[in-house]
Amino acid sequence: MKLRLSPQTVLVLDAFLEQPEEWKYGYDLSRVTGLKSGTLYPILMRMAERKLLETEWEAGEPGKPPRHMYRFTPDGLRFARANAAAHASGGLGQVALGLVEG
Repeated sequence: MKLRLSPQTVLVLDAFLEQPEEWKYGYDLSRVTGLKSGTLYPILMRMAERKLLETEWEAGEPGKPPRHMYRFTPDGLRFARANAAAHASGGLGQVALGLVEG
């Protein structure tokens, strides 16, 4: 699976890996990663398009808009863990380019 792993994308993957089974809101991810919405949401959209994340709308409280939630798909979790391991061993480029299966 090919996904450009910019430093910002790595931050997002790491944020999801902290609690990989949990749904996360964009606002919370923004606070954890320090990324602005113009950087964060395109990353989330690319990850969802590549089936690394599943998305869902949470029905808001009356008078509040619904919120978009995100969490890893099984493939997304494998991808993130493989890239975290590769990053730790210095082989991040190969995994990011799809040369190593995660």
